[in-house]
Amino acid sequence: MYLKNVLNRNIDHLPVNDDFWFPGRWIGGISMVLAPILFLVGMLLRIQFHFFFPQQLEAFRDHPTLMVASYNFFIFGNILLFPAIITLARMIGKKKSQLALWGGMFVMLGLFARTFQGGINHLAFQLVNVQGLESATKTIADSYGAFNLMATLNGTILFGWLILALGAYLSGTLGLIRSICLGLMAGLMMGVLKGTTLFSVLAAAGLCAALVPLGVKVLTDGPMPGWKVTLGWMLGICLLIALLYFLGQAG
Repeated sequence: MYLKNVLNRNIDHLPVNDDFWFPGRWIGGISMVLAPILFLVGMLLRIQFHFFFPQQLEAFRDHPTLMVASYNFFIFGNILLFPAIITLARMIGKKKSQLALWGGMFVMLGLFARTFQGGINHLAFQLVNVQGLESATKTIADSYGAFNLMATLNGTILFGWLILALGAYLSGTLGLIRSICLGLMAGLMMGVLKGTTLFSVLAAAGLCAALVPLGVKVLTDGPMPGWKVTLGWMLGICLLIALLYFLGQAG
């Protein structure tokens, strides 16, 4: 009882900042601007190749730099979407809390599934380097339907984008056209070594139309930092990225 009272007393005296929200204006806004663009660039880089996995592996053998760049842009755009989705859900939630809750949660779960698939894509490309195209293609074909629990999350992103699009429209966060553009992401294919189709480009372009202007609005909705602060943050972020890169390569 004494310990409980001490803990409660300490919690009661914690400072409260009502202005704070996660991930915040800057991370949320920058994510809204950058993530959809990276997503779209990744898709456009491989649009010339057939979307099914044998042709994707063949394209990697013939154009390894292009394909690595394409899949890296795509997966980094996917990862950077998480602050954007949290920010969007926060905006929708001011008027449509349930749509924001379920739409945001479902999309986030789907982003985790795509990230998992990105790791499989990386391994598949390494098989081409190690085993050759024919052996790598056979390995992927034989294991393509293998059970994994993460595949359960594939469907969540489909419903999530539709729920978020509906919430964005009903809450007034986005207009009708841009809400429809956001909802197009529900049709983006899930799975391993998925290439680009015309609808994929349309969905990614719709994501840009929906989120990039909203991200700019988030970034400009408040005081702007001075150039010294901006330069300091840019240098700090560059150093952090360099450090994380070398730590990752060493690991």
